[in-house]
Amino acid sequence: MSTNQRIPLSLEFFPPKTQEGAEKLRTVRQQLYGLKPEFCSVTFGAGGSTQEGTFNTVRDILSEGVSAASHFSCVGATKSTVREQLATLKAMGVKRLVALRGDLPSGYGAGGEFHYASDLVAFIRAETGDDFHIEVAAYPEVHPQAKSPASDLQAFATKVRAGANSAITQYFYNSDAYFRFQEEVDALGITVPVVPGIMPITSSTQLMRFSDACGAEIPRWIRLRLQSYGDDVASIKAFGLEVVTDLCEQLRAGGAPALHFYTMNQSAPTLALCKNLGLGA
Repeated sequence: MSTNQRIPLSLEFFPPKTQEGAEKLRTVRQQLYGLKPEFCSVTFGAGGSTQEGTFNTVRDILSEGVSAASHFSCVGATKSTVREQLATLKAMGVKRLVALRGDLPSGYGAGGEFHYASDLVAFIRAETGDDFHIEVAAYPEVHPQAKSPASDLQAFATKVRAGANSAITQYFYNSDAYFRFQEEVDALGITVPVVPGIMPITSSTQLMRFSDACGAEIPRWIRLRLQSYGDDVASIKAFGLEVVTDLCEQLRAGGAPALHFYTMNQSAPTLALCKNLGLGA
């Protein structure tokens, strides 16, 4: 893809916990809509703990004239609760779901009628036909709880064969991991788009904490450089912008179908990246 050809993009938000957070996010969204996202997705807390906040934020985005995708996790869910939630989302005008197993709340056994995201995908398809475009998660650096890379790849294939239309990856900073994963997916005859998830770098401590928790690798050279900046926020942000811009350029040049930005409910980092990539408003 030539660099002057526009690559589609999407944005992810998390549901705010306070009224003040909701107002701030409304402003952030308005600033980011200039990027003309294909859709905006809204995350779901562990065990569906933020469901009301998720649905409210999705409703707000739809009312602002932008396509919204609700994350939808199945940990602890029953078929009847999922059926109810699907009806609610459909009535709201939602056309896209991000179907996940979801994180287990602490101290929680794996209860509920769905054990894997593929079970949820198959159920949504059986219940609603083609009413929803279903996104699933992909892990170029292997899911932290996977038994092996091969079993993780098979789990991904099972989700797609259950009816997923496309996938969004966990974030990563090594483009080779993405391209290798894409080759392995191609070899299985899976043709759905696999969209790279992009995490801007704005804070080294937050990034280290997130990455340790979700199994995303921070290459040693990036980690050491971030550590060397200490509390120099301006240098961290400038370095992070350079690294992630370069990553996005590699992905775009290598044929990635789109880019999905984890905004962390901030506008500046994603706007700066998109400006560098020529994707500005």
